[in-house]
Parts: sequence; structure tokens; C-alpha cells
Amino acid sequence: MDNTGKEKEAIQLMADADKKVKSSGSFLGGMFGGGHHKVEEACEMYCRAANMFKMAKNWSAAGGAFCKAAHLHMQLQNKHDCATSFIDAGNAYKKSDPNEAIKCLNAAIDIYTNMAIAHYEQAADYYKGEESNSSANKCLLKVGAYCAQLEQYQKAIEIYEQVGANTMDNPLLKYSAKEYFFKAALCHFIVDELNAKIAVEKYEEMFPAFSDSRECKLLKKLLEAHEEQNSEAFTEAVKEFDSISRLDQWHTTLLLRIKKTIQGDEGDLK
Repeated sequence: MDNTGKEKEAIQLMADADKKVKSSGSFLGGMFGGGHHKVEEACEMYCRAANMFKMAKNWSAAGGAFCKAAHLHMQLQNKHDCATSFIDAGNAYKKSDPNEAIKCLNAAIDIYTNMAIAHYEQAADYYKGEESNSSANKCLLKVGAYCAQLEQYQKAIEIYEQVGANTMDNPLLKYSAKEYFFKAALCHFIVDELNAKIAVEKYEEMFPAFSDSRECKLLKKLLEAHEEQNSEAFTEAVKEFDSISRLDQWHTTLLLRIKKTIQGDEGDLK
């Protein structure tokens, strides 16, 4: 069969899959009848159609078909399959529509990140049950980092504050506490500048060593620059800190998000 035939067959498959989805009835009602099975069949048909579109080099249609499969996988709670379909969609869209490709790949990243959060939370619970607090904290810090990436700032703040409070009285771990309070303050800063100011004062009271840290001094400079809506002073403070202590990708991402809230800012740290 030539490519034109493949494309025609794919279009027919898509139409048949659409019918199956409609005939599955209301999804919740269908879960108790044959609806669930029909949605699974439709899902498989969209994937087959997508692969035929790929053979015909119709990349946009392939991307669209994989996206339809991804949304059905999400309804069916097949998170891993959903992420895989979004990656397939992204790879197809790369050849026709880069913006759609980015959207699909970001959707896949969010799903994988959420799955990682669930696993690390479960691991932290197991370690706590065995009194392995150091291992539990390591898992919680992973959760905090992923939550902040997904803009679940309140949850991230709670984790960083909790781990910071747990470590600040431990002679071996207290050096790390300033880093956790720094991360919590950055999350506060993205949500609300005033919250960040209050948080920094609270951390200084709880943990006096935080006041003398470079992280605390940076936060105060950033708060001042933000209050004055001075993006140059903001960037300068970040550069100065980074020249002595390299900021990793996580910190850079959060600092960029804060900087973007300064009016007229173009959102880079150069």
C-alpha cells in the first residue's frame, strides 16, 4: 500500500476511534459497562493511525493522533502510557510544529515528575517507619525539588522548612540547613514578596547562623531589587553570588521565575 493509501486508512481509523469514544457513553457511567473496553480500543486505534500518518510523513496528523491517545490514557489512569504517547506526539510534531512539540514533551515531563513525587513520598514514609530519618529527609528533599518545578510551591515550602528545622540542631547537618531555608524562601518569593520577607525574618530567628550566610544576604538584596522593580540590581546580585557559589539549574529556574515578575523584564539572568 502506498503512502496515500496509508493516510486514507489512518483517517478512517481516526473516524472509527472517534465513534468508539462517543459510543462509550458518559465515561463514568461507561466504566461499569463496556465503556472502559471501548475507550481502550479507541486508544489503540489512535496509536495505529498515528503510526500510519508517520509512514505517510504527515507529521501534524501523527502528532494529533498520539495526543488523542495520550488524553484517553490519562482518562484510563494509565499514566506511564499517557507520558509515552505525549513523547511520541512530541517527536512527530518536531518535524512540523515545534511549539506543539514543546507542549507535548512538557506534558510528558509533568507526568513523569508527578510519578517520581509519589514514589519518593512513599519511600520517605517507609524510611520514617524504620527511624531512618536521614534517608527519609533525602527522599523528602527530592519531593520538594520536584514540587517546586511543578509550581506546587506550598508543598515545597513545607518540606524545606521541615527538613531545615530537623537539621539545624544537628552538628553534622546544620551547615545544610541554610540551603533548605534558602530554597523555602525562594519558593515563598515566587508566590508573594511579602511572604518571602516574613519567612527570611522567621528563619533568622529560628536559626541565627542563617543571618550571616551568603544565601540570606542574597535574598535581602533580591527582595530590595524586587521592591524597587530594578531588574539590573536583581541580576547583579545573582551574578555576584554565582561567581563564588555556582547556582544549579533548579535555583536558576526559580530565580528566573521571580525575575519575570519585575515589570518590563525579559526574563534572563545575563
